[in-house]
Amino acid sequence: MGDDKEAKAPASDDASGQTPEVADYFEAVVRGSVEELLDAGAHSDIDAMRHSAAHVMAEAVVGLFPDAQLGIGPSIDDGFYYDFLLPRPLTPDDLASIEAGMRASIAADHAFVREERPFEEGRAFFEQHRQPFKVEILDDLAARAKESGSPLPPISTYTHGTFVDLCKGPHVASTGKIGPFKLMTVAGAYWRGSEKRPMLQRIYGTVWATQEELDAYLHRREEAKRRDHRRLGVQLDLYSFHDVSPGSAFWHPKGQRLWRTLETAIREVQDRRGYQEISTPMLVHKKLWEQSGHWANYQDGMFVLESEGQTFSLKPMNCPESTFIYKSRLRSYRDLPLRLSEFGRLHRNERSGTLSGLTRVRHFVQDDAHIYLRPDQLQDEIGALLGEVYEVYGWFGLEPRFTFGTKPEKALGDPALWEKAESQIRAALDALGKPYRVKPGDGAFYAPKIDIQIEDALGREWQTATIQVDLVMLPERFDCTYIDENGQAVRPMTIHRAIYGSLERFIGVLVEHFAGAFPVWCAPVQAVVIPIADRHVEAADELAGLMAARKIRVEVDRSDNRMQNKIRLAQEQKVPYMLVLGDREVEARTVAIRNRAGEQENGVAWDAFIERVVEETEARRPS
Repeated sequence: MGDDKEAKAPASDDASGQTPEVADYFEAVVRGSVEELLDAGAHSDIDAMRHSAAHVMAEAVVGLFPDAQLGIGPSIDDGFYYDFLLPRPLTPDDLASIEAGMRASIAADHAFVREERPFEEGRAFFEQHRQPFKVEILDDLAARAKESGSPLPPISTYTHGTFVDLCKGPHVASTGKIGPFKLMTVAGAYWRGSEKRPMLQRIYGTVWATQEELDAYLHRREEAKRRDHRRLGVQLDLYSFHDVSPGSAFWHPKGQRLWRTLETAIREVQDRRGYQEISTPMLVHKKLWEQSGHWANYQDGMFVLESEGQTFSLKPMNCPESTFIYKSRLRSYRDLPLRLSEFGRLHRNERSGTLSGLTRVRHFVQDDAHIYLRPDQLQDEIGALLGEVYEVYGWFGLEPRFTFGTKPEKALGDPALWEKAESQIRAALDALGKPYRVKPGDGAFYAPKIDIQIEDALGREWQTATIQVDLVMLPERFDCTYIDENGQAVRPMTIHRAIYGSLERFIGVLVEHFAGAFPVWCAPVQAVVIPIADRHVEAADELAGLMAARKIRVEVDRSDNRMQNKIRLAQEQKVPYMLVLGDREVEARTVAIRNRAGEQENGVAWDAFIERVVEETEARRPS
């Protein structure tokens, strides 16, 4: 897949305090995007309020710590933050004092006043007030102006009360227009995202237009903590993380069962649609990445190593490798579409501060596929892929949403081919009969694309799957051809697609969406047999054997715990069914069924229960 297939997830604080979108923001800053530092992301009314709240928070911090050095303070999803270099670590009491200072400023209803200053005057102001981070931003801006031969631009500042900050805005009219707020957490964050730069203290806050919205957000946040896949993964014995391999999950037996169940399910879809599964090496010579263009543009994101004087890297994506299999023999127009699928193990050198459980990792697996096809096959293939997405997401009760990204300004390739491809993609989306959103210019430089988003149980949006129609990168750079009906060698189109996307991220989403209570068909343990006494263990083992023979994932609780404790432990593990066996049940070859919601059903025959679970599993119902 393309470089942007590692889709963005919702904001969630990690150990460093950096959310995925904040990490991307700083990555842009490191690359020299001074404009983003100045802009700070205020693009709507609520953004303006949140950005204004960040300024008011900075005012309160300076009131508490007069020597505080200010970083930046953008609005982000659901709130804002500001970075500070302070003389000591902040405490919970400090946050309470900062909140009090903010309330006083809001009550004073200070106007936000924008002022333009000559560059040198503005730089001198921030230097005089001992704000080296602001001075650094301005020096970077001056260097870029000099490089481009442009004059030094005026500096935009905003003042409210006595507090002055470097900022492009916009802001609300006055501090009194800031709604109900709350400061949330303090975390560490390196200045400009670089571990070689000072570690600052980042204060996160949230602000909303009404108290009801704030209360609802705080409730969602508490529920999100309860559902946090990092916590539940340990509780449910699915996976763990260890510092010997940062950004990589250690999959426990139950987690691996879940993984294999999901993998088997999508393999069935692929087999039905005529995919052919391949496997390509993880370690690849740099000349491949030079040919694909990744070496020039993505080298910092790769794990690179030397061997016998040659340079290799662990592959960060599967795309170029599939071309070697495509080109292994001459292809005819009759051979297409050729669908090559791969559960590729990928490695990306994400900065340690951005890593977050399963949703931001260094090592991951994608249910990847590259489909080589004729241009006249594109609409039908896109329609079939959209059908795959609906089928797979339906297994979990998730409703996919589609975003169609069209040709960007710097697109490569024949404009007529772009126009034809976009027309067929649009026709396939229209034929689906579902709403979709068009984002003009949001396609990759080589491909119009369809991004797929889902909304979880907490209303958070996740981007998971993607479908990209490659008009340039693989066909052109790797000289892929097929022989058409006129005997001429012509270029195929290539579709890059992933349905789950990263399996790590997808499982993390599922854990939080279901709060660990997976649908019966994919639950790591579908049933626990609970013998009341030791004399019932033999029958429990017999029942478990019959279930296992029908591919039901079952365990027997042979512990010395009392029956009620066994049921409680199984409920804590989110097991769908608990099957209690006592004297009456053993004699009648029945079970007393208790589900994880606490509902009970007595006297169910063994065979009937087994058929019920088999049917639920085969149907892949979401609940």
